[in-house]
Parts: sequence; C-alpha cells; structure tokens
Amino acid sequence: MGDRRFRDRDGQEWDVRVVSRGQWEFSPAGDTPDKPRTCRAPGYERDPFELSIEELQKLFDESAPAAARRMKSPFKD
Repeated sequence: MGDRRFRDRDGQEWDVRVVSRGQWEFSPAGDTPDKPRTCRAPGYERDPFELSIEELQKLFDESAPAAARRMKSPFKD
C-alpha cells in the first residue's frame, strides 16, 4: 500500500498515509504550507485508494493538526 495524493477543496495537495489500522495522516505535498494532519481511519476501508474524493474530504475536514513531538533537552537534568 502506498501513499495516495489528494487535493482538498481549497486546491492544497496532501499525501494520505496509513499510520496504523486506526489512524491516517495527511502530509502536505507540493507547495502546501500547512502542517501534517491526523484523522481516525474509516472502519470500513483500510486502503486510501479505495475511497472517493468526497470520502477523503470528509476525513480531512474531521482531521486535526498532528501534535508536535517534544524531545527532552539533553541540557536539563
């Protein structure tokens, strides 16, 4: 299974990537300046290529920006 390219209603391009059985990620592609977004995977389909544009748009609308990873500072105790 590979990434699927998706263009949202605003014309921004995203790569839809399966993170796990329960989570997908919309990663910015091309000139899209936004941050990655995560969403709950649909329970009825495991492959983003099997979804219509309308279904992907609905998932995108329900998605939230991915949380930034915080690393511990090597300079703190």
